[in-house]
Amino acid sequence: MTQLQINLAMKVLRTILSWAVALFLFFPLGWLVLTAFKTELQAIAVPPLLIFTPTLENFTIVQERSDYMLYAQNALITSIASTILGLMLAFPAAYSMAFFKGKHTKDILMWMLSTKMMPAVGALVPIYVIAQTVGLLDTRTALTIVFTLSNLPIMVWMLYSNFKDIPGEILEASRMDGATLWQEFRMVLLPLTMGSLASTGLLCLVFSWNEAFWALNLSAAKSGTLATLIASYSSPEGLFWAKLSAASFMAIAPIVVFGWFSQKQLVQGLTFGAVK
Repeated sequence: MTQLQINLAMKVLRTILSWAVALFLFFPLGWLVLTAFKTELQAIAVPPLLIFTPTLENFTIVQERSDYMLYAQNALITSIASTILGLMLAFPAAYSMAFFKGKHTKDILMWMLSTKMMPAVGALVPIYVIAQTVGLLDTRTALTIVFTLSNLPIMVWMLYSNFKDIPGEILEASRMDGATLWQEFRMVLLPLTMGSLASTGLLCLVFSWNEAFWALNLSAAKSGTLATLIASYSSPEGLFWAKLSAASFMAIAPIVVFGWFSQKQLVQGLTFGAVK
């Protein structure tokens, strides 16, 4: 075989492997969408039905049984609020560690990152007791605080990775020109890090929207997110697969569409600091 034939064969092989991986990853989502439009009998049919008459019955039942808009509103409010609060805390923290490095700056960063390695269930009991004691159980406030704390290490790391690539001479020049700290933030740092802030916020917004563990354990009827809605279709009688799929589809559709339109910023956020 000539080198041209080898290169062509490798290109075809890479294309086939890429499609195979993409289909493998898409299959669960595609199957969920199909099941959402089946009846309960069709959903548990053996062998599985690939050709059937679609129905909107499950979506109607989900709407009638549960207040979908309330769960969606809770998810939206807690996700946006936790993202904004997280950015307000992460921005000055990353700024101070990037431009005023201390002896233990790297130790602090590693400690913050290590908190993400701890199983969430390990902190469930104390957080649950605290929320119950202060009267925040089953409230949006409790979820917002927990979502913020959960995402804060990632936010600080992402912003820190971007900040440390900014030449310190730029800030020194602004200080020599008489810029105050607020002017330095607003007129120098903010324009330079707008892309970093946007991608960090978008990524953590997705994380908060998809958070299930804390939503299931700290909320109920009043402040439950869409994860709570999905879990409600698991009962002692068994799983209602079609209705569960419909509820799941209604929960993931908004964030999938959002992620599709903001994929460039999300990828940028995931790769900050990866290439030097």
